[in-house]
Amino acid sequence: MVTIPTLRELYDYNYWARDRQLEVCTTLGEEQFHRPAGNSFGSVRDTFAHLLDAEWVWHERFRGRSLRSDPPWLAGLRSVDALRERWKLVEADLRDYLAGLDAEALGRPLTYVNFAGKTWTYPHWQALFHLVNHRPSTAGRSPRSCANWEQNQGRLICLSITI
Repeated sequence: MVTIPTLRELYDYNYWARDRQLEVCTTLGEEQFHRPAGNSFGSVRDTFAHLLDAEWVWHERFRGRSLRSDPPWLAGLRSVDALRERWKLVEADLRDYLAGLDAEALGRPLTYVNFAGKTWTYPHWQALFHLVNHRPSTAGRSPRSCANWEQNQGRLICLSITI
C-alpha cells in the first residue's frame, strides 16, 4: 500500500507537471488548442478538459458522492485560462481532502457508482493512486498531437511515474 507522504508527493508532482503543460498550451493559438488532434479526446483542449473532469469526478467519489454525468460547467471552459482557474479550485479541494487522510483511511474500501450505473469497490489508496497516475498517462498523448506544430516541438514534456 502506498503511504500518505508518498501520495502527497505524487500529487505535488502531478500539479507541478500540469502547470508546466498548461503554460505550454498558452503558446498555442486558439485554432491549434481546439484542432482535432487524432487522439482519444479530440483536441488538446478536450484532453485537458477530460483530465480536469476526471479529477473532479474522483474527488466527488472520495467524498462519498457518485455522479451520473459530467459537471455542467465543463463545456464552458474553452480557454487555457478558464481551465486553469477551475482546476485550481478542484486542486485546493483535493489537497484539503489529502491533508485530512490518515493511514487507516487509505485501507478502507471506496465504493461508488459510475456513470453507467455500475457499482465498483477499490481500496481507497488504489483509487487515489489511479487518479494521480491518470494525468501523466493521458496528457502524454498531447505531445504526440503537438508534434506537427513546429513552433511547439519538444516543449510539452510529460513524465510518467512508475512505482
